[in-house]
Formats: sequence, C-alpha cells, structure tokens
Amino acid sequence: VQLQASGGGLVQPGGSLRLSCLASGKISSQNVMGWSRQAPGKQRELVASIGSAGYTIYADSVKGRFTISRDNAKNTVYLQMNSLKPEDTAVYSCTMFGSPRYWGQGTQVTVSS
Repeated sequence: VQLQASGGGLVQPGGSLRLSCLASGKISSQNVMGWSRQAPGKQRELVASIGSAGYTIYADSVKGRFTISRDNAKNTVYLQMNSLKPEDTAVYSCTMFGSPRYWGQGTQVTVSS
C-alpha cells in the first residue's frame, strides 16, 4: 500500500487549502482513512478520520474548519482546510487504519503572513 499526499503550500491566515491523498496497492473502500499532522517539536496529532460509510471524526482543534471526504472510485481522500491559522502549520500525512497501519509521506502546510 502506498499513500501519496499532495496539495500543501504557503497560505495566509484565514486562507484555504485542499489536500489530497491517493492510495494505491491492496486497499479497500472499507478501510478507515485519516489525516494527521506534526509540527516541529510537537507530537503527531490525528486531525480527522473517515469510515467506509462516510462517518467522520475531527479533533477539537479543527472542528468546524476542516472537512474530510473520500472518493472510493478514485482511491482518494481529501482534507479541505478553511480559516487556516498559524498554529495549523505542520507536515500533514494521510493514514490508513488497519493491521498493519500505513502512513504516507507528508505534505508541508505553512500558514503565515
């Protein structure tokens, strides 16, 4: 299984970005998928997850601002990030839950004026 994230970049506070994660290999639409982030000097944080039926869970820090979605036909998971804050600056990675659990390479998101 390979997970490839894209869509990061530099954005001003209050701006928006949309991240994409393309999954390839032995995957199933039943897998729970998620996005996590890690800022320098901080622990990795799971910010959002989505189940096969579309059930979503968000960290309190992003609730109301971030939206996770998936397109099973395209094997892609998205993270729409609105009202971005400087504290959202981190490397964002997608993950597939299961045994084993898979992680993809991250994409840098920088929120700065």
